[in-house]
Amino acid sequence: MNIFSYESKFSQVFLRLAFSCWLNTLWVLCSLPIFTIGASTTALYKVTLKIADETESNITAEFFKAFRANFAQATRVWLIMLLAGVLLGTDGYIVSHLRAASTGPMAVIWTLNLAMIICAAIVYVIVLIYIFPLISRFENTDWAMFKNAFLIGIHFLFCTISVAFIHFAMFYAVVAIFTPLIIFGEGLCALLSSYLMLDVMRVVSGNPDEAEE
Repeated sequence: MNIFSYESKFSQVFLRLAFSCWLNTLWVLCSLPIFTIGASTTALYKVTLKIADETESNITAEFFKAFRANFAQATRVWLIMLLAGVLLGTDGYIVSHLRAASTGPMAVIWTLNLAMIICAAIVYVIVLIYIFPLISRFENTDWAMFKNAFLIGIHFLFCTISVAFIHFAMFYAVVAIFTPLIIFGEGLCALLSSYLMLDVMRVVSGNPDEAEE
């Protein structure tokens, strides 16, 4: 088969890279007001999960359709996550400085407090990884989305670690290796993550027979 034919693996990989670049552009543009990052991320995963499942059609139309359909819930969830992230970051900053300036029993107390904040931050990251993909695929209450995102993240720990690594690797590559990779940014991260999450979503939806071993 000609590697440049539409059906070839090379062409399919190149096409998906092009999709990720365009989706990253849409994600950035729709995230600019900051408070819309949740809706934008939900729309992004709606499309990338369909690409991973090979059921996508017009990715631009699907993106904006999902953006509108999930805007209210995704925005509420994002504002809660944003507030929690700010509080965690602030607490971590203050406690780490108090720990560095303390000695004896107080240093131990601040170390324990810092350990609790780190544990809370891990829970935060787990929820952040799954909650917007879940909103893009299922209908549920806000509280159920938070709870399910955490439980799924713990249950499918390999997928959770892999998705976190993908995002860290992209961040590191953009900052320290080759800045122009930012054109792929979250679009490529979400697409790669969707290939990992697809079977998880099938199992969660009650269709384990469709999931690959």
